Amino acid sequence: MRAILAIDQGTTNSKAILVDESGALVARGASPVGIAYPQPGWVEQDPNRIWASVCEAIAACLAAAPAGIEILAVALSNQRESVTMWDGKTGEALGPVLSWQCRRTAPDCERLIAAGHQERVQAITGLPLDPMFPGAKLRWLSERAPAGSDYRLGTIDSWLIHRLTGGRKHACDAANAARSQLFDLERQVWSAELASLFGVDLARLPEVCDSAGDFGVTLNVPGIADGTPIRAAIGDSHAALFGHGAFHPGDGKVTFGTGSSVMATLDSYVPPRDGITTTVAWRIGGRPTFAFEGNILVSAASLPWMAEILGLPDVAALVDLAATAAPGGPGFVPAFVGLGAPYWDSQARALFSQINFSTTRAQMARAVTDSLAFQVHDVFRAMRDQTTTPLGALYVDGGPSQNRFLMQTVADTLGHAVIQCAAPEASALGAAYLAGLSLGLWPDLDAIARLPRAHHEIVPAPDRDSTRLAVWADAIQRATLCPPPAKAQD
Repeated sequence: MRAILAIDQGTTNSKAILVDESGALVARGASPVGIAYPQPGWVEQDPNRIWASVCEAIAACLAAAPAGIEILAVALSNQRESVTMWDGKTGEALGPVLSWQCRRTAPDCERLIAAGHQERVQAITGLPLDPMFPGAKLRWLSERAPAGSDYRLGTIDSWLIHRLTGGRKHACDAANAARSQLFDLERQVWSAELASLFGVDLARLPEVCDSAGDFGVTLNVPGIADGTPIRAAIGDSHAALFGHGAFHPGDGKVTFGTGSSVMATLDSYVPPRDGITTTVAWRIGGRPTFAFEGNILVSAASLPWMAEILGLPDVAALVDLAATAAPGGPGFVPAFVGLGAPYWDSQARALFSQINFSTTRAQMARAVTDSLAFQVHDVFRAMRDQTTTPLGALYVDGGPSQNRFLMQTVADTLGHAVIQCAAPEASALGAAYLAGLSLGLWPDLDAIARLPRAHHEIVPAPDRDSTRLAVWADAIQRATLCPPPAKAQD
């Protein structure tokens, strides 16, 4: 049997899967990754632990693999907007991984906004000035590089490529570069203008390659033969979109996790506005496919918090309680670290609104579970306002996507069917498909779209309740102290 080894390096764990030539997943492995919070608002990880977890996930996957399997290539998907620094000669980590969740650069972003740079940065990169994005983080790392060191900067895919190749390749893919806030989307090159603005040396950044391309070959990776080609790298959210086969303009996906990524493919580059980002979904043969994206900062992370507040044993019990809620009830905005798309308000704070003496525990639980769907609704409404391309097939993935009640709420809120995917490894599968495309295992996107996938469609209920959206709109207004959206219904 021949297969592609796909690695998905995430925020809380690293996964590895083997995908055979039919597109089937034949083995999997995983290993956890820790997160540190050295002070309020700071979130970081150990780059050496990330590499160790990748090696552990590979070992677990290979241990579960059929005997005699041949690894044709390695593929990568990775957590995005997290960056780190290392010595280009020794490979020694020179700093922590600054997580996408880290807010330490908020004052830097506020200064840049106050100086009038927001519009220009967003026009070039498709991204707003927010501490989620790496521009200011890369400067923070650069300022702490040891004097005289041959330091390198990069996203997590570039750090892993460095380790996988024994330090012989410093590269990332265009999708990860597009999330760095230093990449010119239209020209598809690093921006000297933005490197100067953020104070980052372009020579320290990786080479930008196609998502399905040549990232060197392996060297001294436990369990993998030296010389195995690395033929794909891509950010995890983009990889999931590709893994679903969302290749037609308007096709989209929602990944539910700590936060949520809402993406929809475009037929051409569209400059972003009104709270939505434009990004490179993937790049193949030098040609980028673009997508709209809305980044929701806190999504499913609010569920265990509320379960504990209500004294429930787990998230499943919270969802069961929410399903029993009577009509009405409060609104809840999960702005624990501010709000992302489409509001981008770092000063917003989490709150319940419209609580009274008749409010029940079930209604409070329902307000929290509803917030997953309502945030997605607001992102898609902003997307619809910026393109004439209608929403096509909409896929959902991530742990909460497997819960029927939660996804029925999403379908009802959007008034649009959602497609549940049985495989939880959508990102790793997408990376594997890209590598297979690069190798010629599958000749084109149509062949990849025809690969077997276990999907289940959930359609909107005919009698769905739209009054909850009005309560949500009121809660958003209170959380952000800004005018509510013009319309609070789909």
